[in-house]
Amino acid sequence: MKTRAAVLRGTGQEFEVTELDLDPPKSGEVLIKYVAAGLCHSDEHLRHGDIVPRFPLVGGHEGAGIIEEVGEGVTRLKPGDHVICSFLPVCGHCRFCASGMTNLCDLGAGILEGYLPDGTFRFHGSDGEDIGGMCMLGTFSERAVISENSAIKVADDVPLDKAVLIGCGVPTGFGSAVNAAATEPGDTIAIYGIGGIGINAVQGAALAGAANVVAIDPLPNKREMAEKMGATHSVADAEAAHELIQQLTHGVGADKAIITVDVVTTEVTTSAIHCIRKGGTVVITGLADPTKNTIEFPGALLTLFEKRIQGSLFGSGDPFKDIPRLVNMYQTGQLKLDELITTTYTLDEINQGYKDLVEGKNVRGVIVY
Repeated sequence: MKTRAAVLRGTGQEFEVTELDLDPPKSGEVLIKYVAAGLCHSDEHLRHGDIVPRFPLVGGHEGAGIIEEVGEGVTRLKPGDHVICSFLPVCGHCRFCASGMTNLCDLGAGILEGYLPDGTFRFHGSDGEDIGGMCMLGTFSERAVISENSAIKVADDVPLDKAVLIGCGVPTGFGSAVNAAATEPGDTIAIYGIGGIGINAVQGAALAGAANVVAIDPLPNKREMAEKMGATHSVADAEAAHELIQQLTHGVGADKAIITVDVVTTEVTTSAIHCIRKGGTVVITGLADPTKNTIEFPGALLTLFEKRIQGSLFGSGDPFKDIPRLVNMYQTGQLKLDELITTTYTLDEINQGYKDLVEGKNVRGVIVY
């Protein structure tokens, strides 16, 4: 089968939209026709070297579509099923899955290599070259072959061009507030960076009952959107946030801080650790240059004030539990998705979409096939 896809061939390059060969599904795999793909910042990290994958790679790890064919042994899905993809596969039986930490499933070791769980590839160039799929998905392609462990069935009436965001950005941000930060009613929460993840951390904190949700972002359009999504306050920088939170808490500090900036730096982690109260938690969800140290502060703050630092992947949740739950919350009007999508694009407009993302024009951009 042939499919058109956006391929990234190296750091610093743009996506190349080209035709690829696509193998049929093997055991435990399904053929998916994507309806939509989210333009998430993690794929932009590939271009800048903040994440280093195996190149060449079909980009895209937020996807939703319709199953067209299933391989041998597939029991979870059938042709015609509507699905949202999880950017992290869940095997269900490794040590971490068995311990309830499915977001840390051992299958995740291959997501930057782009091969499927059996170690082989389904995308190929015209010369037979193996081409990976970002997070074993490659959602920047009209069609793909993926593991059944990466797809969650949803009802046919779920609008996939909106619910596609529930494959990564929504659960990552929402879970950062609800699971990793364990937001409680009455809390004061500081959220650094209001992009595709940070805006959903705002929604999560608000829905969890936080009394004060302080959104921190230099761009006025992001701050305005944050207040529409549940932020009680918004400020342009960390210094203003610290001063405001001291006023709101009578000098105590924020209960939790969540870092969802595009690229994590020492400056933002230092600001967050000083912003939280004694016994408070800093959740680090954003990514950073893997060659640089991004957390530096006096260790005495951890000992004497029992401050905590918590990393969070996929919102520290369970894709097969959280994705259906978030879909239900969207359908009942609790969770907002439509409002997050600033612009839709065609596959051929992918580089423009990422230019808009980098320039801060979009809260979220989505490719619609």
